[in-house]
Amino acid sequence: MGKDIVIIGDGIFPKTEYPRYLIRTADFIICCDGALTKFIRNSHKIFGEDRLPDLVIGDMDTLSSAMQRKYSEIIIKETEQEHNDQTKAVRWAINNISDIDSIHILGATGGRADHTIGNLSLLMEYTRMFDLDEIMIEAVSDEGIVFPINDTTEFECGEGREISIFSPDNTLKIKSEGLVYKTDDVVFDNWWKASLNKASEDKVRLTFSHKSLALIMMN
Repeated sequence: MGKDIVIIGDGIFPKTEYPRYLIRTADFIICCDGALTKFIRNSHKIFGEDRLPDLVIGDMDTLSSAMQRKYSEIIIKETEQEHNDQTKAVRWAINNISDIDSIHILGATGGRADHTIGNLSLLMEYTRMFDLDEIMIEAVSDEGIVFPINDTTEFECGEGREISIFSPDNTLKIKSEGLVYKTDDVVFDNWWKASLNKASEDKVRLTFSHKSLALIMMN
């Protein structure tokens, strides 16, 4: 089996069991910048002991100088501003860790709304930036799971699960099976167009008219 990587952003640190289970069972944990402080504060509750992440990466604008000095052995400072810390963490993992099966991004949401929107939209961009054919990537929070797709796909969700679909491509048509409200005629020219849907079956199938970008949010 491949490795499960957890990346923790500086948004809201998860309180519920599933995201904390992902942290506890991860093969490698990366904190983005100031998320190190939150990780240290919560590590004993998650692991039953105090521990550190495997790596901290970012421009260090939200991590104190004292913390940077204390944990310098696990810190990689990347000052370039073309990409945010979440992207730097994803890029480092893909370039430096072999045999990755999944990347779970926690703490991508909460706090500033613009950070949340940016971090989630970047999930779609990663399907263009990186070779993710063999890697599952998702953002996980206490509220739910968000993951990108770029072609026809089928996924298990459970009947009654709340599902929203977002896409920046207004030429894309998505035929749906297993949703209460069909998306076949939806024009993706605004964010709300395929939001607030619900699964009518345990499995949902989305058929793309052409390869493109879309984001699935399950609550």
